[in-house]
Amino acid sequence: TWKWVVGPMFLYLCERLVRFWRSQQKVVITKVVIHPFKTIELQMMKKGFKMEVGQYIFVKCPAVSKLEWHPFTLTSAPEEDYFSIHVRIVGDWTEGLFNACGCDKQEFQEAWKLPKIAVDGPFGTASEDVFSYETVMLVGAGIGVTPFASVLKSVWYKYCHDATNLKLKKIYFYWLCRDTHAFEWFADLLQSLEAQMQERNNADFLSYNIYLTGWDETQATHFVVHHEEEKDVITGLKQKTLYGRPNWENEFKTIAEQHPGSRIGVFLCGPEGLADTLNKQSISNSEADPRGVHFIFNKENF
Repeated sequence: TWKWVVGPMFLYLCERLVRFWRSQQKVVITKVVIHPFKTIELQMMKKGFKMEVGQYIFVKCPAVSKLEWHPFTLTSAPEEDYFSIHVRIVGDWTEGLFNACGCDKQEFQEAWKLPKIAVDGPFGTASEDVFSYETVMLVGAGIGVTPFASVLKSVWYKYCHDATNLKLKKIYFYWLCRDTHAFEWFADLLQSLEAQMQERNNADFLSYNIYLTGWDETQATHFVVHHEEEKDVITGLKQKTLYGRPNWENEFKTIAEQHPGSRIGVFLCGPEGLADTLNKQSISNSEADPRGVHFIFNKENF
């Protein structure tokens, strides 16, 4: 038995030593941004840190807990001179981090008062393959939109620098969310992308659909009154928010008709139930002919 146990235990100890070594490396919090709906953004710097789009890191804050490590998806782009995460306050640990960063106080917080942070990573995910396709479908559910913040930022940087060398030609972006407040922190990024693409006369590069899956009667009445306005009443974007859930069968068929003979990457960050639905649609809408359209499904679950 010991022959079978010794190898895995040795690898496990090596992994723990590497994580301990990484946790001792200095991480500097350069900026803390409070977004609506109790979401904070931590912008950090670390010597030798290199990332790709959609990757995630483990974070430990000794001021909150000396043992707990929590995974967070990176929301910055590799082209930026810092790396960032968005943390939604939903539990004891995130609440402790919120308070440790001084976000519960009204006065300005000095940088030297910010807590020490240990970072392990980054680690790879399926989202890294986004730039391997000419056409992609990005589907985020709720806070699962975070890896696509990194993707969309990187696409924007690459597009502004040299669009001719970018293999990715078309993005279909879907975001499903239950609450209107959750749209607010991400809408700014979409607004900047929308404006930049229009300035460069390529507004068709990014097609996005935002779905609000939960609302009450008062909200519905407010949406109807402002429906005719140029910009959406929730997000401030020209693309109006849709209500309910997408008809995935129609979406897949429409995209297949517009891109015949293509390999289309489908990327999801969301719950397992939605993953099953998209996987089935990817299979059923892919053609048997190798020269036909094929949907390649990739997922991250939370």
